[in-house]
Amino acid sequence: MSQAPTLIPVDELVKRNGVTFAGESAEYRHARNALLAEELELRRHIERVAEQRRALPPGPDVKGDYRFMGEHGPLDFAGLFGDKQTLVTYSYMFGPQRERPCPMCTSLLGAWNGEARDIQQRVALAVIARSPIERLLAFKQERGWKDLPLYSDINAHFSRDYGAIDDKGNDEPAFCVFTKRDGHIRLFWAGEMSMATADPGQDPRGAPDLMPIWTILDCVPEGRGTDWYPKLNYGT
Repeated sequence: MSQAPTLIPVDELVKRNGVTFAGESAEYRHARNALLAEELELRRHIERVAEQRRALPPGPDVKGDYRFMGEHGPLDFAGLFGDKQTLVTYSYMFGPQRERPCPMCTSLLGAWNGEARDIQQRVALAVIARSPIERLLAFKQERGWKDLPLYSDINAHFSRDYGAIDDKGNDEPAFCVFTKRDGHIRLFWAGEMSMATADPGQDPRGAPDLMPIWTILDCVPEGRGTDWYPKLNYGT
């Protein structure tokens, strides 16, 4: 077993950084260096969590009667993998009872659309919702998404088994990763941060967050805020 590399102490990395900006005060640089130390620790913690996730033991077998309709016809669950051994699924809150899809899910998927072709170089990707495929593709065209693979959960069995429907039949977002190894399809990992795990005053967001918008807004003085919400249409 290879040993983990010895990490240079964070304080030393801060000293090596050497970045300054024109006109900055000593107070600003002191505070910025303290923040940089925390940012470095955060980066290391993110990697530790990712390593722990990758080391999970085999998850449960996938055995349900899951049927989907894609842009090019029907598929079973194995068909969502294509030629890949790993499948990433996102359950889109756009069930048949909704007039329009969830704006927050839509914001996330708009960002993913730009990365979809790159993601699919390494793993399979499937965005799954309970609305008929015709309805999903119509919104895909409206939104200008070109590369997101959308699938209708025909019998809703997948959505029910993997956290995309609550006890009252309402949509829930769900992010799951599945593997296909040695003839077995298994759940590898699924997001489990919900309202029950939310910290006071915060949304039940995952970590790392799947939405690039939060990464940007977390870097600005206004922060995420509580007085706005993504829109499905900005009147352009």
